[in-house]
Amino acid sequence: MDAIVLDHFGGLDALVYKQLPVPIPKHGEVLIRIRAFGINHAEVHMRKGEWAEAAPVSGIECVGTVAAAPGGEYPIGTNVAALMGGLGRTRNGSYAQYTVAPLHNVVPLTTDKSGLPFSWETLAAIPETFATAWTCLFRNLEVKKGEKVLIRGATSSLGQAAVKLAVAVGAKVVATTRNEDRFQGLLDLGAERAELEGAGLAARLPEKKEFDAVLNLVGNVVLLDSIDIPRRGGRVCHAGWLGGLAPVKDFDPLTQMASGVHFSLFGSFMFGTPQFPLSDVPLAQIIRDAAEGKFDVKPTRVFQFSEIREAQNVMESGEANGKIVVVVEA
Repeated sequence: MDAIVLDHFGGLDALVYKQLPVPIPKHGEVLIRIRAFGINHAEVHMRKGEWAEAAPVSGIECVGTVAAAPGGEYPIGTNVAALMGGLGRTRNGSYAQYTVAPLHNVVPLTTDKSGLPFSWETLAAIPETFATAWTCLFRNLEVKKGEKVLIRGATSSLGQAAVKLAVAVGAKVVATTRNEDRFQGLLDLGAERAELEGAGLAARLPEKKEFDAVLNLVGNVVLLDSIDIPRRGGRVCHAGWLGGLAPVKDFDPLTQMASGVHFSLFGSFMFGTPQFPLSDVPLAQIIRDAAEGKFDVKPTRVFQFSEIREAQNVMESGEANGKIVVVVEA
């Protein structure tokens, strides 16, 4: 099979095309014929050697069809999505024509026999971003209709998915971005207001201490500031590193963090574990809602398999303004 292999840690030249054997699944695993996959910041960090783990074949998510399931859990040809479960980290991932994923990290894309409502390239924009956004919003933050929600880093693909899902349930969303030129795009997604992302945001917000929930995708650099924003009893979920991987310097939680605020973390590498089963995420319902026009799931950039370096370059440069996907040739 055709595969993109991480030849060494470094620049875009580290991504090399090679022929590899089609992997053989064991019981409890599923062999997937990949049709398309999303590009994620994690894969850029893996390429650079900045991640704790990196498999020879990168890629943490994909959509495609079941080629084999030794346990009989899925008929051959079933349309599925797979994400994390070690993909791209501790086992070869989705930058290839085939991958093997743990059974608990594979879900069907539809719950009926009416077929797929979108192309593979559009479906590939959904799994990682929408599953993570849904879990952060509705499991960790327990967002409800009418609540006031701040989403930091909202022009990222994950941030945009979070805005769309929050607006769809009737939440009042304020969204941040580092670029004022992208304010209108956030308003078009349904945000009530856009704010310029940066240090000291809490002090600039007229509704400080009125927010019910804060989703922090910017990362450690604004962690303490984010916790200072919600009301007493409000919630903060920390789920991204858009601002870099550096830790909070001289972190002293008791004296630096706001009292009375509920703080949680979520990393999508937890999907498939007993605490975070992927089946908990209503992925098929999200696809149906998108098909009914409740929100848009289309990627902003689509690349061919032969263009992986260009795809990662767009991701790394911050020019995507949404989800990047790669289509895998038959």
